[in-house]
Amino acid sequence: MLKFVKNYMTSIEGIEIYPMISLSIFFVFFALLFFWVIKAKKEYIEKVSNLPFE
Repeated sequence: MLKFVKNYMTSIEGIEIYPMISLSIFFVFFALLFFWVIKAKKEYIEKVSNLPFE
């Protein structure tokens, strides 16, 4: 079954762009998340981390 999918995918024109788009979205999302975590206020992080215990 995997050979069928592989052969089908190679016959589609311009499909090589989709993995690059997916990688770009993945990288941008986690880079933004990383910067948000760094810039978040410590009080907010402590408040949110204690929510499950309340």
